[in-house]
Amino acid sequence: MARAKRTKKLTELLSLYRTMLLVRRAEERLRVLFADGEVPGFIHLSLGQEAVAAGVAAALGPDDTLASTHRGHGHALARGMALDGFFLELMGRAGGICGGRGGSMHVADTSLGMLGANGIVGAGLSLAVGSALAHQVRRGQAIAVAFFGDGAMAEGALHESLNLSSLWRLPLLFVCENNGWGEFTPTERQFVAKLANIAAAFGVPAETVDGRDVEAVSEAAKKLRREILKSGGPRILECTVHRFGGHFEGDPQKYRDPAQLAELERHDPLVHAADKLRGLGAGENELQALAAEVEAEIEAAVTQARATPAAEIDDIAALVYRAAL
Repeated sequence: MARAKRTKKLTELLSLYRTMLLVRRAEERLRVLFADGEVPGFIHLSLGQEAVAAGVAAALGPDDTLASTHRGHGHALARGMALDGFFLELMGRAGGICGGRGGSMHVADTSLGMLGANGIVGAGLSLAVGSALAHQVRRGQAIAVAFFGDGAMAEGALHESLNLSSLWRLPLLFVCENNGWGEFTPTERQFVAKLANIAAAFGVPAETVDGRDVEAVSEAAKKLRREILKSGGPRILECTVHRFGGHFEGDPQKYRDPAQLAELERHDPLVHAADKLRGLGAGENELQALAAEVEAEIEAAVTQARATPAAEIDDIAALVYRAAL
């Protein structure tokens, strides 16, 4: 029995680790593509926050929905967005998951319940409230998830969303990726309260976990999802994480202490998970093979995107509605 439990734990952690590795390597590839001018617009990377995306996504059911942020690549990929459509979209190519129109900050796939990334801080919260209301009306066994950063705590959309979801007992899981920064400002210098204070004010149960520990994130998300479906009403999961890069790709980060940046590696969720896997019996060959497999998948998607024509400028007005003159 002990051996069976160990094998199950190893299998589950390997799956979570693979998802984190996919997100990390995809974003590292995007960093190079962006520097080479192959990705239009701005991109905001989630390096260091991969355990939250992987852990929460692993806890969700097939009919659950999620609304993301401007830092949403990890959420999309962890939810199962196809790599080819993902890179086609971010590289502005025809055939992208949103036709090459949305790019990094608006990537979405409603077939997966992925309601989209969002360029406005906190704007995805309201979308998740609407989706949670739809789940409630349909009386299914599904929840909505709203990802947000600690920088959104000062946004009215969060307070309004917490109020309505608590008042109407909506099946909604709020997931805060608390990296300590609201764009370029430490969170404590822009908002006076802690998330736990806000949760208490609206009567929403809240938990905080180490966002570097993918197993802890996954278990907490599973537990809160069960509570939501059983008892109704929203829940908050706050995940403390470390943002490895700047607010946006190319940010020189002059506002951060160099000593703090130098020690970020010890907060790496991938290193943390890999060490756990070795302790459970995973061999170096297995981990290296997994990494090579992920790299090959990403490279194939990038190669396909490069060989695909750019989205047609003549189609820019398609799917845009206007009143007849």
